[in-house]
Amino acid sequence: MNSNHRADNRAAQSQSGLRMRLERLDRGLVAATVPEGVFLSWRLLREEATGYSDRGLMGTDFRVYRDGSSIATVADSTNYVDRDGTPESRYEVRAVSGGKETDRSREVQPWANACTELPLLKPEAGVTPAGEAYSYSANDMSVGDVDGDGQYELFVKWDPSNSHDVSHSGYTGPVYLDCYRLDGTLLYRIDLGVNIRAGAHYTQFLVYDFDGDGRAELMLKTAPGTRTIRYDADRNRVSETFVRLLPEDEEAGCRQEDDYRMSSRDYEEHLTELFLHWHEHEEVIAGRWPAALEECFGIERRYEYPLSREDAERLTAYFLDVYAPSRSERNRLREFEGFILSGPEYLTVFRGETGEELQTIRYKPGRHDDGLMWGDYSWNRIEPGNRVDRFLAGVAYLDGTNPYAVFARGYYTRAAAVAYGWDGKSLRELWCADSGWVRMNNPFADTLRLRDGDSPSHGSLAGQGAHSLSVADVDGDGCQEIVYGAATIDHDGSIAYSSGGILPEGSSSPGAYAKLGHGDALHVANIDPDRPGLEIFMVHENGVHAPYGYTLRDAATGEVLHGAFADGDVGRGMIGQVVPDVRGLQMWSSEDIHSRDTGGLLSAKGERIDARAPGTNMSIRWAADMTTQIVAGSFDEDIEINDWRRGRMLLAEGARSNNGTKGNPCLVADLFGDWREELLVRTADSSAIRIYLSTELTHRKLYTLMHDPQYRVGVAWQNVAYNQPCCTSFYLASDIDWSKVPLAD
Repeated sequence: MNSNHRADNRAAQSQSGLRMRLERLDRGLVAATVPEGVFLSWRLLREEATGYSDRGLMGTDFRVYRDGSSIATVADSTNYVDRDGTPESRYEVRAVSGGKETDRSREVQPWANACTELPLLKPEAGVTPAGEAYSYSANDMSVGDVDGDGQYELFVKWDPSNSHDVSHSGYTGPVYLDCYRLDGTLLYRIDLGVNIRAGAHYTQFLVYDFDGDGRAELMLKTAPGTRTIRYDADRNRVSETFVRLLPEDEEAGCRQEDDYRMSSRDYEEHLTELFLHWHEHEEVIAGRWPAALEECFGIERRYEYPLSREDAERLTAYFLDVYAPSRSERNRLREFEGFILSGPEYLTVFRGETGEELQTIRYKPGRHDDGLMWGDYSWNRIEPGNRVDRFLAGVAYLDGTNPYAVFARGYYTRAAAVAYGWDGKSLRELWCADSGWVRMNNPFADTLRLRDGDSPSHGSLAGQGAHSLSVADVDGDGCQEIVYGAATIDHDGSIAYSSGGILPEGSSSPGAYAKLGHGDALHVANIDPDRPGLEIFMVHENGVHAPYGYTLRDAATGEVLHGAFADGDVGRGMIGQVVPDVRGLQMWSSEDIHSRDTGGLLSAKGERIDARAPGTNMSIRWAADMTTQIVAGSFDEDIEINDWRRGRMLLAEGARSNNGTKGNPCLVADLFGDWREELLVRTADSSAIRIYLSTELTHRKLYTLMHDPQYRVGVAWQNVAYNQPCCTSFYLASDIDWSKVPLAD
């Protein structure tokens, strides 16, 4: 054992967040019947680790009890196989320090096999205003200890079968969010109501103990009509309570039963009103936009301004039937319906245990309009309600001690993120990082390629966001930052950096500087253990208008370490150690990159290992040796966990993933047992959530990943938009350097 661990590892500690307040967890003992007997797995807590050896962390040992009698003492891991155990055996684990038992776990009985099921209450099917039927399936999940007992409760989001991407027209059914105990007790259901559209980009929910009382809260975007439904022990509905409307909205005539969803006729009238008041638009008055709509559409001027209603209706018809289809055959705006482009938008804090509303405030920033200022009409594909309704959220220890909620809107053009602290009584805004508007000369014909917003301090944030975000202490100052795609927001709300590069040959403007721009996936981890600090691997979709199709960047500075140009959208990317005899984590992307030296499976140094690559939907730490495995299966396929070299490690028959081609599980997280992650997926009929446990015996001793702050907040944001795996603040792989695993003071 090395007693100088803390002195030797100051750099790692600065990233690890030793002052960050984490939840108190119990032993997390779980048992499962396996062919060899009974497999037992439990947590090592961070404060119990006091040093390291070449096999893992040292400190607390454990005694395993079966039916009240001690059967083993385990010092080198936190799992054990009892070859004499039976399905009727009862187990507990007791912590041993200095030869004395100091703590005892709850008593557990083995699962029948390596998975257990949480029975769900499936919402009833429905019919949209357009007469289309829809049903429900379980979707994204999160966890939090809502009652302070050291065990996680499970939050399950329900998506209707007509859930839509923000770029797709159509009505959707309401979104529901349930809270369950591990024994299947349904505590309550949040019905978000008809004024929150269903889709991956709309509802980002945060479950976390924000005020430090030992009980998690729930925060998410709400609207008039959102309500909490409570149930008795038999799952009978016993009460419902609506989220309170803000006083100014009530005074304006807003009611809980209001329905802001647009029909195609509503949208036509909406456009007519926009055109009727065109002369009053702020950008027209400022002289930045043409005073006449005909100039916007590239036709001769026909009408006098202000427009009469008759002339506004004529221009509306021209826009819908001539101009929009001329830009793209996909612009079928006569069929535009189901979007919510008006009405109040709220942010609500709920008590995690009961679903009681604690506070509701205005969601910031508001939509402002239907997407006109956000660029939704400016591209060839005209998509009202698209860029304006791209939402992200995360939890971050911005002051190095307390967790803050971060809610964001926009990333293709304007991007804005707001950080809030919660003290148990009220939300307090810590900062707002807003790029400001990306100005246009013509809102109906301007491609807005990677320009800055008009904020002097935050303008470079515009256009850099991704379909998720990440949170990490990128600069080693003990506070976490928000990695907002290709830009990073420092813990104080300032812009730490916004990354870009020189456009190469084959691009739209060789030799010019351009931002890296938007991408679908990013990962922040200690990818290259031979470099100081963390790295960011991200894929980019701007093709010939961006310098790279993928990049590996220094997380502290944003400097591009290596990458490759691509003339199209690089849609997916993943990291993990899938080849254990190659130092560092590997990287790969889903699209071919046009370079002889890159593509396929890459090392942390950017060297090509294999022309092939694993899947990109989700990774999991499942194996005993700390390598990375891949979760596979989309649409109606069974779920698999595959190892790049060993092949299939799990076939979850009858289990399904979510979100179509994205194929992500409901959740991957270290919920209980040793440091390995559990796989949470829905059954094909969504009658239950299955929780799969890795039962491969490991002799690597590490505290629960939930006691690494970067990983823990990653579990909180995993449900956001395009789900991505969580990473630790330290290098986690088969060749882990145990001396660099942060320990508690």
